[in-house]
Amino acid sequence: MREAAQRLMNRSASAAIQQAMDSLRGHAAKAAAPAQPAMRDINPPPGHAAPSRPAPEAKAAPEPTAAPHNGATPNPATHPTEFAQDMLNRMGIKVDLQANLDRAIDVGTFMHPVPEVALPDGAKFIKGSYTNHAGTRNYKLYIPASYHGQAMPLLVMLHGCTQNPDDFANGTQMNQLAEENECFVVYPEQTPNANQHKCWNWFNAIDQQHGQGEPSIIAGIAQQVIDEYPVNERQVYVAGLSAGGAMAVIVGTLYPELFAAVGVHSGLPFASAQDLPSALTAMKRGVMSPRKAGDGSQPIIVFHGDSDTTVNPRNGEQVIEQRLRDRQGKPSVQSGSVPNGHRYTQTTHTKADGKPLGEHWVVHGAGHAWSGGSNSGTYTDAKGPDASREMLRFFRTVS
Repeated sequence: MREAAQRLMNRSASAAIQQAMDSLRGHAAKAAAPAQPAMRDINPPPGHAAPSRPAPEAKAAPEPTAAPHNGATPNPATHPTEFAQDMLNRMGIKVDLQANLDRAIDVGTFMHPVPEVALPDGAKFIKGSYTNHAGTRNYKLYIPASYHGQAMPLLVMLHGCTQNPDDFANGTQMNQLAEENECFVVYPEQTPNANQHKCWNWFNAIDQQHGQGEPSIIAGIAQQVIDEYPVNERQVYVAGLSAGGAMAVIVGTLYPELFAAVGVHSGLPFASAQDLPSALTAMKRGVMSPRKAGDGSQPIIVFHGDSDTTVNPRNGEQVIEQRLRDRQGKPSVQSGSVPNGHRYTQTTHTKADGKPLGEHWVVHGAGHAWSGGSNSGTYTDAKGPDASREMLRFFRTVS
C-alpha cells in the first residue's frame, strides 16, 4: 500500500515538474527571439541572446520554497514554478525547484535522466576539469579495461546541444567500442553558463580563432589527457554531433598539429557563421561560399542524414568540399543498406598513394541523429549504419 502511494506521488511530482519545465521553456524561447524564427533545440540561440533574469532572493535555510497565495494552489498557467513547488511541498518532497532552476539545471537530464551503464571490470569513467584564459570546462575520460599502461589513441567527443558526456557516451556507444579498439575517449562538457542550451558556440567569431575561446579549451583538455596518460600523439582525433560536429571542424582546422583526423556528424563547415542570423541561414540552407579550411592534408569523415530538417544536408557536402577543395582525382562511390535499416551512399576520396583522405556518408531517410546510435542516449537513430564504428575504422586507416 505504501509503495503504491509512493508511486502515485512520484508520478504526480513528475507531472507537476514537467508542466513547470515545459511552461518555463516555452516562455524562455519566446523571450529569447521575439523577431526571429525559433531554432530547434539541438542548435538554439547562444546563451547571451536570452534576456537576463533577476537573481533569486537569498533563502534563510535550504528548505523548499513556500507556496504563495496564502495556502491556495497556484495557477499552473500563470505560476508554473510555484504550482510545481506547491505540489512537491504538499507531498513532503524536499526539493527546492526554484533554486535548481536558478543554478541552471540541465533540463534535458532532469526530464530524461541518463541511465547508468555498468562499466566492464577494470574500466573507469572519471571526471576532470581544465582551465585556461578562456574559461573552465569539465570533462569525463573513459579509460578502457584493456588499458594496462600501453600507449593508446585518444578520441575527443563533442556532444550536441542539451546533451552531456554520459548521454553522449550512451548514445554513441563509443566507450564500448573503445574497449575493442583500445583507446581513450574524452568528453568535454559545455556549460549552461556559456550557452543556455549547452551548445558549443561554433557561430561566435572568438570561438573560431586559434588560442581563443572554446577551441583553446577543447585542445587544452586533449593536451591535458596527453600529459597525464601514455597517449599515442600521432593518433589523436576529434569528432562531434551537430553543434559539436561544427566545433569539431573548427578545432581540427585550428589545431592540425594536435588532431590527426576529424569526424563530423550533422555538422557545418568551418566559420560558416559569425552570429545568430548567419547561423540560422547556414543551418537552413548551407553556406553560400565556404571559405577554405586547412591545407587539405587532415583526413575527415562526415555523416549526415538526407532527411535532416535541423541542419541542411548541404552542410555535410560543404564540409567535404571545404576540406578537399584543391584535391584532384575521381572519388569512389558505393551504395549499401543496413538490414532492416537505412540505405546509404559512401563517397571516398583518396590521396595519390591510395590512402583515404575523406569519406562522406549520406544516410538516406535519416534525420538529425547519430547514425547507428543507442536509444539509451538522445538524438540517435539505431537503424544505422554505425557512425561510431565507421569513424574509428577510418581513423585507424589514416594514422
